[in-house]
Amino acid sequence: MSSEADAIVSAIIAKWCAGFASLDAAALSSLYSRNAFFFGSNPKLYRGRAGVADYFNGLPRWRRPSAVFSDVNAAQAGPDLINMAATISFDLAGERDDLVVKMSWVIIREDGDWKIVNHHASAKAPLI
Repeated sequence: MSSEADAIVSAIIAKWCAGFASLDAAALSSLYSRNAFFFGSNPKLYRGRAGVADYFNGLPRWRRPSAVFSDVNAAQAGPDLINMAATISFDLAGERDDLVVKMSWVIIREDGDWKIVNHHASAKAPLI
């Protein structure tokens, strides 16, 4: 992992976790590209920043949600492209079972800033 890719991904993760802790759909959607594809915890494909905001606005209003990223891998796939994969553990303060998912992001440079253009979450448990 390049130090530049690591720093970019770390900064996005910090902003993402802060936005998730307050379920701030506007802050979270601002981290995504205007052309984002977003697969979260339900089968629907959400598109663009408005779609990302719709997803986060549709989540239950947990009192103290938190997310912790681990096993983060990042690779600079091109001058304006970073690939990221990680595990995220969601702690929902006992309001539902804790959740552990695999996450992948494709991050692009858009208008001089780094934005998530593809977000895909899937179950950590084996499917087959």
